[in-house]
Amino acid sequence: MQAAETTNKVLFDGPEWTFELMEKARDAIEDIALNDLGLEIYPNQIEIISSEQMLDAYSCAGLPLMYQHWSFGKHFVRDDTLYRTGRQGLAYEIVINSNPCISYNMEENTMAMQTLVMAHAAFGHNHFFKNNYLFLQWTDAAGIHDYLAFAKNYISACEERYGLDAVEEILDAAHAMQAQGVFRYGRPPQPTAAERQAMQRVRDGYESSQSLLDLWTDSTMRHEDEDSEDEDPQISARQKELNLPQENILYFLEKNSPILRSWQREILRIVRCLAQYLYPQKQTKVMNEGCATFVHYYIINKLHERGQLTQGAYMEMMHSHTNVVLQPEYDDPRYGGINPYALGFAMMMDIRRICQSPTDEDREWFSDFAGDPDWRGVLRHAWANYRDESFIQQFLSPHLIRKFKLFTLTNDAKHPSLLVSQIHNRAGYRDIRRDLAQSYNLAHLEPDIQVTDVDLRGDRELKLTHLVRNGIQLDTVNCEEVLKHARKLWGYGVKMTATNEGDGQNV
Repeated sequence: MQAAETTNKVLFDGPEWTFELMEKARDAIEDIALNDLGLEIYPNQIEIISSEQMLDAYSCAGLPLMYQHWSFGKHFVRDDTLYRTGRQGLAYEIVINSNPCISYNMEENTMAMQTLVMAHAAFGHNHFFKNNYLFLQWTDAAGIHDYLAFAKNYISACEERYGLDAVEEILDAAHAMQAQGVFRYGRPPQPTAAERQAMQRVRDGYESSQSLLDLWTDSTMRHEDEDSEDEDPQISARQKELNLPQENILYFLEKNSPILRSWQREILRIVRCLAQYLYPQKQTKVMNEGCATFVHYYIINKLHERGQLTQGAYMEMMHSHTNVVLQPEYDDPRYGGINPYALGFAMMMDIRRICQSPTDEDREWFSDFAGDPDWRGVLRHAWANYRDESFIQQFLSPHLIRKFKLFTLTNDAKHPSLLVSQIHNRAGYRDIRRDLAQSYNLAHLEPDIQVTDVDLRGDRELKLTHLVRNGIQLDTVNCEEVLKHARKLWGYGVKMTATNEGDGQNV
């Protein structure tokens, strides 16, 4: 009798999925996600796609709708070739930071894997997108679908009106500088009334609704300017007038290029807006995947405890989970650095452990939450208020440093050998945590290149400055290729100088 009752609870008992079974599994997952873990999510939209459609999504940065460009086709052919020859697998799902939250599940998945990826993406990633401060500050989940539709239609209309080659030339240049088309710290001034009117005129005839303009003006991509700090008295009047130095090169070119026409400026704006939209995902890889992996792990174990999963389905899910969080040793052929899934999941589990069963060491290092019975609240607070480098700096424990066998190697050009500078002791734990956190800081991983000067009434040469950190300079060949694209957009000379970040001396 008990066995029959258990069988009735089982959500599915075979590998084949149907929409009815997926709906039943989703409802069971949702009950645990919302009523047990206390997650807050956008409404879910779960779609089933083929491997070819998944490859197509790969090529377009995972976005559901995208304008056409030859580089996307190139990425598709590369990934398709690797997949068909067995040299690359495909993700089980792709999830979009949008409202509603769109999850694409592979049609080749078994029912067990469909259940796992729904818990992972439709609830784990979904909660993170809706609650993390970076996504709240920089993105508009409700407006992304309309903006993507506008971008696709606008660029398609430009191709018909001005020619494919002319549009492709602008997109090539914009894509080349896409990494330098985001706001990391500073905020540009708000558009003037004249600029807003000009933007409206450019868009006339291409947009489906006036509300789209309100959703995707510069003000939705950043906060209003606060009062500026004391200005450097040595900055010239023209630099002040142009709001220099400027870290967002695409923004500066869009607003100030002497040669670009209105439609070309709008294309630059489209590229930089999408780059800005995706930027928070680059800053939260460990946290985002750690959150989603912890959520799916907790949910599938809870489903199994309730008797809603067969032993076979549970084992299939755990096999996949174990592969995802595998951290190969440094001498393993599969080693490719620290696995963000492994580190993120381990840190989430460790936070729960510190809350439930803290050691004396945990109480010393994490006195603010060690022993806190509300481990769910501690995790939700962390997911909402940190990004990778600050999360690691705040929550990485000596226990995990030992478990991952982490230490610090110092590579000093003045010495012929590498130096093991930090090991497992009190001072070493703090420095290892700091060094690991710094390795996830995009401000130190990506080159800091700024527009520093231009004389619009003189030779109009655009001057860029690369702030060199730790003696690491730009690759000469790639740098010159990107500068060629910058010259196309600017129309005049573009010169780059390199200076040391510390002393400001030219390199």
